[in-house]
Amino acid sequence: MELGVDYVDIELKVADKFVDFLSGNKPDKCKLIVSSHNYESTPSCEELANLVARIQEVGADIVKVATTATDIIDVSRMFQVMVHCQVPMIGLVMSERGLMSRVLSPKFGGYLTFGILDATKTSASGQPTLEELLDVYNIRCIGPDTKVLGLIANPVKQSKSPILHNKCLQSVGYNAVYLPLLADDLARFLDTYSSPDFSGFSCSLPFKVDAVHCCHEHDAVAKSIGAINTIVRKSDGKLVGYNTDYIGAISAIEDGLGSKDAAMSPLSGRLIVVVGAGGAAKAIAYGAKKKGARVVVANRTYEKAVTLANAVGGQALRLADLENFRPEEGTILANATSLGMYPNVDGTPVPKKALRFYDVVFDAVYAPKVTRLLREAKEHGVKVVSGVEMFVRQAMGQFEHFTGGIEAPESLMREIAAQYT
Repeated sequence: MELGVDYVDIELKVADKFVDFLSGNKPDKCKLIVSSHNYESTPSCEELANLVARIQEVGADIVKVATTATDIIDVSRMFQVMVHCQVPMIGLVMSERGLMSRVLSPKFGGYLTFGILDATKTSASGQPTLEELLDVYNIRCIGPDTKVLGLIANPVKQSKSPILHNKCLQSVGYNAVYLPLLADDLARFLDTYSSPDFSGFSCSLPFKVDAVHCCHEHDAVAKSIGAINTIVRKSDGKLVGYNTDYIGAISAIEDGLGSKDAAMSPLSGRLIVVVGAGGAAKAIAYGAKKKGARVVVANRTYEKAVTLANAVGGQALRLADLENFRPEEGTILANATSLGMYPNVDGTPVPKKALRFYDVVFDAVYAPKVTRLLREAKEHGVKVVSGVEMFVRQAMGQFEHFTGGIEAPESLMREIAAQYT
């Protein structure tokens, strides 16, 4: 303080002693931040409000409260207190589940937020880097009217969607920010963040099927598939579910196959083996059937494979059966599980020796771009289709839903995908 700094941050536990020590001799230019840290949880709104009052009483110019999120819905309590606080307040919720408290600080009236200079040197979990705050989340442009979009998933930090969508939103001048949202319960999340400002979400593992039951309305494709990857909140508060995985995956596979007949899908009459029985698998199986393909569903849980296979008039297999499965000539293999996804990059759904029998291998996983499955298929000379194609194409559909019909900047999306995957 004597050296002329603008701010001094003192922990609440010793703040009264510090203020007594100053004896009223604090320089006018120096602001006193008094902070309280809770490394276990985020208290109730009432408890947080009482804590703010205690910090004020000590003589703080700026109140700082840092808590810990055990669930992403904990952040909502911090937002409520910040919005109603009558003095300058810094409200941060630690852990990966609390990330949005740091990014959305300017939207909810926060005095400031923290960004780290070096990603390898964090002082609290869930801290974004300065570069991410400025270049990915465009935090200087976030304000009270900024719409909140995001990817609801678990895990979520491996996703490149925040980079892709934020860059594209900025390019068209749409006032929104897209966040990675690590959730544990989709219904609770949607119920908690029910403000119209939380206007749209991407849904990924493991929530694509749950999303069907959370939405008030569904488009025809999503209803038929029984899985949703895009949720839009209408002005009346109703949630509408869409599925852009379907067109993203199927068009990528079709382009990979190539076709001389523009009137007929190259999938028509072919056999496709879909690995998985979750939301992405449902979209691929449904889309392939619609294009005239015959479908085999292989899954670790056989009962789920049977359910999906029955829904598309196909055959069910256990995942282990694929090791000795001998498909007919021209068969396509489509992985719709998370096996091989970062950080578990050594995972693969099908042994290498079995891949040589397929004509094309598609992997919905895009991080890494070349998964073990694709690498081993290429080593057998099999044609491969990367999940990056599905990623870009489904994102284009989502972008248009989120923005009310603004055309997605495809060339920019492909440039970003190529750079970051």
